[in-house]
Amino acid sequence: MVANTLKRLCGTGGTVKDGIIIIQGDHRETLLKEIKQQGYTVKLDGG
Repeated sequence: MVANTLKRLCGTGGTVKDGIIIIQGDHRETLLKEIKQQGYTVKLDGG
């Protein structure tokens, strides 16, 4: 599962809600890079 991989990469918790992966903490750049490498489209939200 993608969410589990991302949580392990960041060493943090998170969840999936309505098809949206929510990762705790400030890992935006790390996640952006990893998700794009996996071929997904990324939409950043919030701060």
